[in-house]
Amino acid sequence: MSESPGAVSLATAPPPDEPSKVVTAQRVQPLRRPGRWIATVIVLVLAAQFAHGLITNPFYQWDRFGYWFLRPAIVEGLLVTLEVTAWSAVSGLLGGILLALARLSKSPVLRAVSWVYIWAFRSIPLIVVLLFLYNFSALYRTLSVGVPFGPAFFSFDESRLATDMVIAVVGLSLHEAAYAAEVVRGGVLSVDQGQHEAAAALGLPKGYQFRRIVFPQALRSIVPNYVNQLIGLVKSTSLVFYVSLLDLFGAAQTMGSTYPGDVVPLLLVVTVWYLILTSLVSIAQFYVERYYARGATRTLPPTPFQQLRASVGQFRERLRKEAAV
Repeated sequence: MSESPGAVSLATAPPPDEPSKVVTAQRVQPLRRPGRWIATVIVLVLAAQFAHGLITNPFYQWDRFGYWFLRPAIVEGLLVTLEVTAWSAVSGLLGGILLALARLSKSPVLRAVSWVYIWAFRSIPLIVVLLFLYNFSALYRTLSVGVPFGPAFFSFDESRLATDMVIAVVGLSLHEAAYAAEVVRGGVLSVDQGQHEAAAALGLPKGYQFRRIVFPQALRSIVPNYVNQLIGLVKSTSLVFYVSLLDLFGAAQTMGSTYPGDVVPLLLVVTVWYLILTSLVSIAQFYVERYYARGATRTLPPTPFQQLRASVGQFRERLRKEAAV
């Protein structure tokens, strides 16, 4: 029987006058990396020791942790944290968009005012801003709207308007807007200049160009950076305790002063709740980034479930190949 050209035989029959030889395929062994295995073992040992100490150390008082985790005072503080975060995130983003547009404006006045605002609020610590707003009524007891250096149209008592919730939201929003402005400005600048030129060549109005062409493309860069800011905002809400607003951290502090023996379990409760909140924000970030990645990548990044299914499939395939050898 004739063989086709280029065919390779793994086992051939030897000539009659030569001893029998059988050529078999040899499995290629992967390169051994002892350093990686040693590092893996060290990390696993340290992780096991940490988990063992965390579970068995009686100082953590896990029974008291379970008692406090869903207590009404803690849940009410959690709701305050969510409310402050939601209002501050929306207000900060809207303020950041306006500040970014002002910095990108051709007006030197708008650019200067926006730059000074961003410079000031990125330089002043958030706790200083909150405390300054908390004592703002000592400087201005009444606020009025009217002609500068002239008569006032109407005025109102600042102390009656500035509740603890308002002070917290305004302080966080002012601080967040300064950082959001740079995030938005960076996203707008990341859009290819050809997109601006193509929109201008079509004769589209400036506002329409920004809303329908530039800003949707800029969101691909804005979303991951601003969600990172949002995670920081969730943690920054713990500072509103210093303006007499009982958020999650403030509720735990109040309960800790009443029950000094439960300070550590209460701190663990706060820690776990913040971990849950930031994890939920991170999950939302993944799916939002995946949504805006459409059209920019050939294949969308796999979801965690898809990654798990692919890993299980690869593991089963590896076991099947090893069993067949």
